[in-house]
Amino acid sequence: MAKASVPGRTKTRLVPPLTHDQAAALNTAFLQDVTSNMLLAGKYASVAAYAAFGPPGSEEFFERILPPAVGLIDAWLPNFGDCLLHTIEQILERGHTSAVVLNADSPSLPTTLLVETAQVLAQPGERAVLGPSSDGGYYLLGLKTAHRRLFEDISWSTEHVAAQTIERAREIKLDVHMLPAWYDVDEVADLCRLNAEILRFRRARRVGQHDPYHPGQTAALMKRLWPDDDFASVRPDRVQVAGGPA
Repeated sequence: MAKASVPGRTKTRLVPPLTHDQAAALNTAFLQDVTSNMLLAGKYASVAAYAAFGPPGSEEFFERILPPAVGLIDAWLPNFGDCLLHTIEQILERGHTSAVVLNADSPSLPTTLLVETAQVLAQPGERAVLGPSSDGGYYLLGLKTAHRRLFEDISWSTEHVAAQTIERAREIKLDVHMLPAWYDVDEVADLCRLNAEILRFRRARRVGQHDPYHPGQTAALMKRLWPDDDFASVRPDRVQVAGGPA
C-alpha cells in the first residue's frame, strides 16, 4: 500500500525533527526497501509484487523509483478499508490464488514473515494471515478470497484495527494464521528503533535467517541524516537531502 512521496503530505508525524523534504525522502526509501524485501521473498516462495498506489496521477513517480517487475494498482478511495479490499480484488482478478496487502511503514520486516505468509496461503483450505502491528493495527493481511466483512466496521488508524479484524474473521468463521507482531515507523520513537536496528546491522558479522530485513536505501539515507549515529544530533537546519522527491 504505497503513497507517493510529497513533502508536507507523507510521514508528517516525523516533522520535526525532520523537515518535510526529509520525511518525503524517507518515505521513498521505505517504498524501495519494502519492494526489495518482497522481491527477495519471491526467491523462496511464489510471490508477485505490486504497488497499490495513490494519489491518482502518481504513476510516473512509482515507475521512476520502483523496479519494472513491480506492477501498479490504482487504489485511491475515500475509505482505507475500501482501498485494501479493492487491492485484494484486483490482485485476485489478475489470476493470483491469494492476495496480501502490506504496509509501506515497516522497512525492516523480516523476509521470513513474507515467505511464511505465502507458504500458508498456498496450503489447501480457506484461511487468512494477519501480521499485527505493535500499535494495534496490522502490517499485513493475506486472503484467498476477498471477504468484504473483514473491512467493515473497523476503526481505521486506531489501536483497535487488528482486534476488530480478528473479530470480523470470527463472525464469518474464517481461520486466521497469526504472524509475530512487528512495528510501523510512524513516530520519532519508531524511527529511533529503526536506527538502532540499522546500527546493529553495520556492526554484526552475520545476519540470521529470522533477523530483521536490512533496508539498504533507508540505511543510506539515515546515515546522511545521522552522520554521527546520534538521533539527538539531528536538527532540520543541519541536514540537506539533495534531489528529494517532487
